[in-house]
Amino acid sequence: MTTPLQSHGTTATIAIENPATGRVIGHIEDMTADHVAELVVRARAAQPAWAEIGFDRRAELVRKLRSWFVANRASLIDTIVAENGKTREDALLAELFYLADSMGFWAKNAGKYLAEDKIRTHSPFVLGKKVVVRYRPHGVVGVIAPWNYPLTASVGDALPALMAGNTVVLKPSEVAPLAVEQVVRGAIEVGFPIGVLQVATGAGDTGAALVDCADMIQFTGSTRTGRRIAARCGERLIPSSLELGGKDPMIVLADANVERAANVAVEWSIRNAGQICMGIERVYVEAPVYDEFVSKVTEKVSRLRIGAPGDFGSTDVGAITFAPQLDIIESHIGDATAKGARVLVGGKREPGAGRFFQPTVLVDVNHTMKVMQEETFGPILPIMKVRDDEEAVRLANDTPYGLGSTIFSRNIAQAHRLARRMVAGNTWINDAIMSFLAQEAPFAGAGQSGFGSGRHGKDGIRKYCDTQTILTTRFALTREPTMFPNNARRSRRFDRLMMMLWGR
Repeated sequence: MTTPLQSHGTTATIAIENPATGRVIGHIEDMTADHVAELVVRARAAQPAWAEIGFDRRAELVRKLRSWFVANRASLIDTIVAENGKTREDALLAELFYLADSMGFWAKNAGKYLAEDKIRTHSPFVLGKKVVVRYRPHGVVGVIAPWNYPLTASVGDALPALMAGNTVVLKPSEVAPLAVEQVVRGAIEVGFPIGVLQVATGAGDTGAALVDCADMIQFTGSTRTGRRIAARCGERLIPSSLELGGKDPMIVLADANVERAANVAVEWSIRNAGQICMGIERVYVEAPVYDEFVSKVTEKVSRLRIGAPGDFGSTDVGAITFAPQLDIIESHIGDATAKGARVLVGGKREPGAGRFFQPTVLVDVNHTMKVMQEETFGPILPIMKVRDDEEAVRLANDTPYGLGSTIFSRNIAQAHRLARRMVAGNTWINDAIMSFLAQEAPFAGAGQSGFGSGRHGKDGIRKYCDTQTILTTRFALTREPTMFPNNARRSRRFDRLMMMLWGR
């Protein structure tokens, strides 16, 4: 677990641990509110010039950062693995691959998504006038990121904000901040102006200070913290966009490709030790294929290798990054077994150094259990037998969350009908999570899983802007018929016009 604050001279610091070994690998400053305010002042001073250089120059710098990013990939992977405890494959694919692609995506598409919209109006009173809508950056965007994907959910959110012309202050999790610091140093190295992209390191008070002085907040994390951030942003009347917790369901119908469904279930419930906000956290399987599905999943999970990440291919399941998460995982399994659930494989902490939890399959579960109702965020796969698709959809929607959902069926038309009944921001048919890579499409949550426009697509960058509507009257009468003074005859004509237009 992260060690307590230590005083190094006059500056309080936080020790960063490798969760796979328990060794301290570095320290970060626990920034005060005054220090955070200084960063925001610097960012605000740099923002007008950053916006003024335009999309092409900003895109050029982002592409330079991508070149630096790829050239330094080995060092970045080392840092992510050390501070997060995830496997090298998780770091490479879910962090570096995604971000390298995302840098190119926003460099290419930001100008198109934020181009002025020319409005064709229907109103007879605006005929002959030109109406355009432009997108103006908010100013300073505060990005508060989680520990499970330290780069994807920090730099990944900063990219569209930067391309929109904002400056950004990144507040990484105090559990895994080192890779973020490394990328920000790289941005300065390739030519980003001072103040455009900065890091505010520290614990919860540092994030709260950023919420108190930034012009817009992008937050990824727990629903509990998200509520507090949304409330504070509401008090300040500044915009916020929040991606929060999840309890994503998977439905396996009787006609499904059971082998693929089992592979996807294991992959996206156990990948990154289950520490994925849109990971599969509960599965509902129709009775005719339930035994086959459980058998396949149990066999696949039992073969997974767990341990400290080494080189590529050395292990499948890494560490639990955040120490208190181990207690939550154990409590969910304990609650489930006390109420009748059975553990088919796993179910315990892995003995030895580091923080590891055995990949676990639970059966005989029901909705009285925490593991089916509350976010677990661990390598746990609870499986429940259902009579039919109606029961599966009802149970899948029996949650306050709504980030992702998955349906497996060979009958695509039926799967689409069911998908439209799922209360979720994203639904995958015969797959899971992969729409996150289709950055042209929005990725957002429903219910307590999200607030705001989400990530990706045109709304994923427009959320970092205010809109400004500009109307231009070039050719017009000096005095229009609707202007003062009021005239009874003229007003009656407008009354008759209203009846002609809309009264029949």
